Amino acid sequence: MNSENDISHLRAEVLLNRLYPEYEQQWRVHNLGSFYRNYTEDILFLDEETKELELSRDGFVNLLPEGLFNRQDDLKGEDMHAKFKEQELRIRLLKDAFVPIDSYWFKQSLYVERQISELLEKKLDYILLTYFGFDLNKEQDPLVKKVAVILPFISVKRGDFGFVRNLLETLFHCEVVMEEGRYSHTDNTVRWLPMVRYNLLIPGLTAEEYKQRNEAMEPLRKFIKEWFMPVEVECQMLLKEYGVPQQTDMRLVLDYNTETTK
Repeated sequence: MNSENDISHLRAEVLLNRLYPEYEQQWRVHNLGSFYRNYTEDILFLDEETKELELSRDGFVNLLPEGLFNRQDDLKGEDMHAKFKEQELRIRLLKDAFVPIDSYWFKQSLYVERQISELLEKKLDYILLTYFGFDLNKEQDPLVKKVAVILPFISVKRGDFGFVRNLLETLFHCEVVMEEGRYSHTDNTVRWLPMVRYNLLIPGLTAEEYKQRNEAMEPLRKFIKEWFMPVEVECQMLLKEYGVPQQTDMRLVLDYNTETTK
């Protein structure tokens, strides 16, 4: 599994607050022990209907001294297997008895996690407005809002052309080809600017779709040029149809550059 997409390391509170915020006070938690945490994710089992939840964590019983419910001579003598089964049953019944306590503490942890997340979101809004003059709540463009959260790291991301390419691929879910070169608005190459061009290759793009997407992309273009590009760099972000026509009568979008597969 790609480590960038691996969510197994995330705590149950983080995932459940995102996926099931309405169930915050309804979970019934069974802590199976932290031993499992070395091999599996935090959530071992989840039933959305019954709100049953099994976690690889130590519960209240695990915090108690073992001598409270196990005697030293429990496994001595004959019929070891039966005594071991009896001990397992006793521990399981104790864990079931303390499920309400484990569930209560998990609900409290969910609440704390949600409060922290809300505070961090407010902190981000404050940083963007105070230090960058960007009001995230007033921004209307959904793509710009997604990218704006990176502004606190702009000091190390400005001029990183490869990062912008990866960012565009993530936002538009398509292949992006980056080209670096020179730019001049005249035929004279004596005075030129460094240039970077991003070609977004979109299969089956029609002329009407191109017009709509191109207009919708304009706020993001301006935002990336302003924040992610050095002032002397000419940055272009172009939408291109990508593919090979299967029939001779298939119409390509010819009012702009088209990429074809080989």
